[in-house]
Amino acid sequence: MSLVKTWYTPEEAAAKFGITKERIIHWVEQGVVRSEQDGKKVAWVNIDDVRLEVDNMVRQGGGG
Repeated sequence: MSLVKTWYTPEEAAAKFGITKERIIHWVEQGVVRSEQDGKKVAWVNIDDVRLEVDNMVRQGGGG
């Protein structure tokens, strides 16, 4: 069993990587970041998915 936290709020994930919450929500809408919803609101995002997208963004030279 992993003791590493893998689900963060969009705000926590954005702060962790220095990007906007809106970018994370966009990735969720694109289907590249898994999420848990609370009604229509994104409550949690998978940090491993976010990390992969941030890595892709950095490799492509994109900003946050």
